[in-house]
Amino acid sequence: MEAAFGLWLVLLGVSHGVETSCDGRQDGAQCYGALGGTVVLQLMDDASEIFRFLWSNKKTILSWRDNKIVSNQIGNRSSFTPSNGTFMINDLSRTDGGDYTLIMFDSDGKPAEQRALQLTIQAPVSSVLLDSECLSQGEMRVSCSSEGGDSPQYSWTLDGQTLTDAQLLSGSNESENITLRQDVSGQLVCSVRNHISSVSKEETISTCGFIFIACILSNGTHVSQWVLEASNTLCIKPTTASTTTTEGKEPSLTVSNSSSTNVTDHSLLICGLRAAVVILILIGIAVYFAWKKKKYKIAEGSAVPRKMDYRDDSALMIEVRSSASKL
Repeated sequence: MEAAFGLWLVLLGVSHGVETSCDGRQDGAQCYGALGGTVVLQLMDDASEIFRFLWSNKKTILSWRDNKIVSNQIGNRSSFTPSNGTFMINDLSRTDGGDYTLIMFDSDGKPAEQRALQLTIQAPVSSVLLDSECLSQGEMRVSCSSEGGDSPQYSWTLDGQTLTDAQLLSGSNESENITLRQDVSGQLVCSVRNHISSVSKEETISTCGFIFIACILSNGTHVSQWVLEASNTLCIKPTTASTTTTEGKEPSLTVSNSSSTNVTDHSLLICGLRAAVVILILIGIAVYFAWKKKKYKIAEGSAVPRKMDYRDDSALMIEVRSSASKL
């Protein structure tokens, strides 16, 4: 018995399709129904408190008087519940959409209140397709499309978070087609919805095999670009960029280790040559001043008269010879 009852509910759900509800007690209410589905419209609180009313769409649909239904033009696929004032329409078609008017009368037959309601019939979104492709510079273009569905609206998330401008090269979080930056990867979800349905599709995406390299080549050329890692011939030891970019900017230039070593060795060689030149100059200056000093001493010695050393007996001989001459 329970199994039969469950089967009946399933069949009922299939026959009615998507069910929506709308509060039409406010004037100008905007209501939506699913094509082939069911809509429940609350027209009033309690019909027993109203002497007479007419609900029409170009022509009278439902007529009520003295606590009973006078007529229902779509009675074969609708029902009215007086106790809560709801009107249910099944198997909705495009022609059910339009502007409806509810006119309530008092016991004297005079119009007491009037309300307007607009009903829009939409086809529900049945499925969502995701199509992705890698572009020439490692970007990824992703397209989201839906089957069926009137006035679809799109939204994107990556790992449960709304896509940001920093992750997008083109498109927006509400675009049907987007282009992701080279370093974006994770669980990508596209959701498509309208007023009566919502369907989503997810796909795990990874980078397209590109890396960002930044280095200085041996000829002094600066290299800063995205390249396919499998066929990269630039920067033997490239320093790859972080997988997270800021405000859509590419990673800053970083000099690779091999280039830094070459530059360092070149600088040390220049410093060594300069030090050798300075030492040679200092040695030359020292030799020059030593030679000048020696030359000065030699010149000073030649300008002083020689001092003659005489023995004591030589002076005595001069005196004796002088005495002998006098004699």
